[in-house]
Amino acid sequence: MELIKKIKQSEAQAQEIIEQAKAEAAGQAEKGKENRFAAMTEVEQQRKKTTEAAVTEAKSQANAEVEKLKAQAQEQRQQLRDKVGSKMATASEKVMDYLRG
Repeated sequence: MELIKKIKQSEAQAQEIIEQAKAEAAGQAEKGKENRFAAMTEVEQQRKKTTEAAVTEAKSQANAEVEKLKAQAQEQRQQLRDKVGSKMATASEKVMDYLRG
């Protein structure tokens, strides 16, 4: 009788140990899931920051390039005006000479 009682008690203890192990495993799995989610969230935030920084840098470089091209265009227009201005004066003189003569 005593032996049966000890066997039943051992079985109950074994079942309790199994239940505790299952609970611990479930807890560990949940912690792992939470850790993966936190890591994914962190990675996503870092990706967004990196993307925003890249976009900002690209805009800055594009604006600088636009300003550079505008300055070059202005310089080329001015050179063309100077070049055409002297030719216009010469052409105007020839037309005036023709009309006078």
